[in-house]
Amino acid sequence: MKKLSIAATAASAIALTVSAMPAQAGDQLDAIMDRGELICGVNTGLAGFGIADSQGVWTGFDVDYCKAMAIAIFDDSSAVQYVPLSSVQRFPALQAGEVDILSRNTTWTLTRDASLGATFAGTWFYDGQGFMVRAEDGIESLEDMDGASICVESGTTTELNLADVFAARGISYEPVLFEALQEVLTAFFEGRCDVYTTDASALAAVRTANAPDPDDYVILPDLISKEPLGPMLRRGDDELYAIARWVLFAALEAEEKGVTSENAADLVSSSSDPTVQRLLGASGEMGSLLGLRNDWALDIITELGNYGEMYERNITPLGLPRGLNALWTEGGIQYAPPVR
Repeated sequence: MKKLSIAATAASAIALTVSAMPAQAGDQLDAIMDRGELICGVNTGLAGFGIADSQGVWTGFDVDYCKAMAIAIFDDSSAVQYVPLSSVQRFPALQAGEVDILSRNTTWTLTRDASLGATFAGTWFYDGQGFMVRAEDGIESLEDMDGASICVESGTTTELNLADVFAARGISYEPVLFEALQEVLTAFFEGRCDVYTTDASALAAVRTANAPDPDDYVILPDLISKEPLGPMLRRGDDELYAIARWVLFAALEAEEKGVTSENAADLVSSSSDPTVQRLLGASGEMGSLLGLRNDWALDIITELGNYGEMYERNITPLGLPRGLNALWTEGGIQYAPPVR
């Protein structure tokens, strides 16, 4: 009998173990499947990320993630109930089980990861905290804000970053706190505060969609923080967590491999790239390992596109370049683990 090398034996053992251990739905995933829809906590209304039109139809980059999750689980992007949540409401709603997942501009921090009984699926959008001012005020730097009143949402990393950075630089300011985004915007555009601070992506969205005249407002180049934004879900269901991670990674891997909404179906039979074949379910059992059908990623890409297509549809109109959100092969830091 031919003897196998140690490496070959180990590889065979791993392959057998993987094939013998398909995912089993956990309690949270079971509840979602029994309900027949995913309940997704989203922003109360932020252009490009999560906003409902007059007919109640939700669109945006974060909304696309919710749709992708629904496609993965149900093969139906409409199997989502959207629950708009303010910054203050979002964590209690997730902890109480009122929503299954948060997909609404939430920064991944140690405190949130370790103390809320929840976890992040990954970084869907890399951001940083910035500042918007009125052009006529001539504010060009943080030091120019000494003594200024600054509008900020309470209960956010934005509020904490502002306090830390301004204290470190010896800059005095008057915080003007609001719980709801719309309250902040109304106050700023009515002139009740000199500066508005939040994630740079949100500033671009607000300037485009909410400013009386976008040309009257300037977003300063200064960024004072790292803001890795991503989907957040309760701990305790590893199977749901694995799906949430790989929905994000599949969108990135598709872009890296040139798989788009237009060519995905054709590549199922025409691509000779093993990674593409596994991603689209043409070979391997990647879907069954997640407790999903093997063509789950194909269905997401065909309907919603890859990560770049989602970005182009939702974020590019805000005037935001890809920057850090470009693929690692294109000068950014977005990167998916291997699909194998």
